[in-house]
Amino acid sequence: MNESVIKFEQFHQLQEDLCQQKIIDAKKKLKDDLVILGHHYQNESVYRHADFTGDSLKLAQYTQELEAKYIIFLGVHFMAEVSNILSRKDQVTILPDLSAGCQMADMADLQKVKRSYRELNKVLNFDQQITPITYINSAADLKAFCGDHDGIVCTSTNAPKILEWAFKQKEKVLFFPDQNLGRWTGHKMGIKLEQMVVWDPDLPSGGLSKEQIEQSKILLWKGHCAVHQMFRLEHIKKFREEYPGGFVISHPESPFEVCLNSDLVGSTEFILNTIKKAEPGTKWLVGTELNLVNRLANEMIKEDKMVKFMSHIICECSTMARIDPQHLSWVLDNLVNHKIVNEIVVPPTIAQSAKVALDRMLTVV
Repeated sequence: MNESVIKFEQFHQLQEDLCQQKIIDAKKKLKDDLVILGHHYQNESVYRHADFTGDSLKLAQYTQELEAKYIIFLGVHFMAEVSNILSRKDQVTILPDLSAGCQMADMADLQKVKRSYRELNKVLNFDQQITPITYINSAADLKAFCGDHDGIVCTSTNAPKILEWAFKQKEKVLFFPDQNLGRWTGHKMGIKLEQMVVWDPDLPSGGLSKEQIEQSKILLWKGHCAVHQMFRLEHIKKFREEYPGGFVISHPESPFEVCLNSDLVGSTEFILNTIKKAEPGTKWLVGTELNLVNRLANEMIKEDKMVKFMSHIICECSTMARIDPQHLSWVLDNLVNHKIVNEIVVPPTIAQSAKVALDRMLTVV
């Protein structure tokens, strides 16, 4: 790295107040050259600086409309990859901390997906019978795999439309990396649970018999979100005992029995909009990431709405939390000094195929 680049060590111990002011000052200097995108799960200490906020689908759509030269993504690695793929070649996408990954995305890697492709081809003709669908919470090379095999990307917002599209193409779906989203979406379409079997990539033939594979409609990759996985049916039962007239709303990454026993299930945007439009005085139990729930709870106090986090265990997304004010201030100060750090660049061959899958999604929705 060029010696003129400002080192992060100078920001590591920077006091919060000073750090916040440096971010504000840097944004003023960069003006229209900069736009900051913030995912709803981000901590308030950085979320407050976002020019546009949203869930994965909304931010992907924003990316295509931006004119700024520099796009700083307050999120995780796969989101910044999507930004790089969908933005213009003259635009630069920056992730303040490169260690901000996604545990769910890591549960499906290209090597395992390719091996699964070969194993499924022993029982079926993959390219004639199976449409691969990857949740947007996945690496760019998995999106590229889908692009190369007539597949598509989905988000928690558009998963029903994408699954409907997929079944018009072929008879079966391989859905990865989140089994919970795939199972709930299939269930809402009327697909029987026994037709949605879990494919374990670490077992021969996914741990399934030839008959199970042949009779399946959806092959669910064995993956999940660690944050949403901790929500339990007992949390809902306890809430209903304490607040009989309350409502339960959950993200579809939550376990099946949690979704089944919720009043409403939907994406982060759906959760936000539903509670904001709800009647004053209503009480809500929310099954999604802690930062979003806390932010919403604080906003709803003035409307006399109670918003509670579903789990008794207070846990935020640990990888999202790696984007802190110190890292944001560091990348901004470097931009002010005409230096780029932590640029996200997807290799062109991967980006080209991944864009095919992403464009299919954006066309469907």
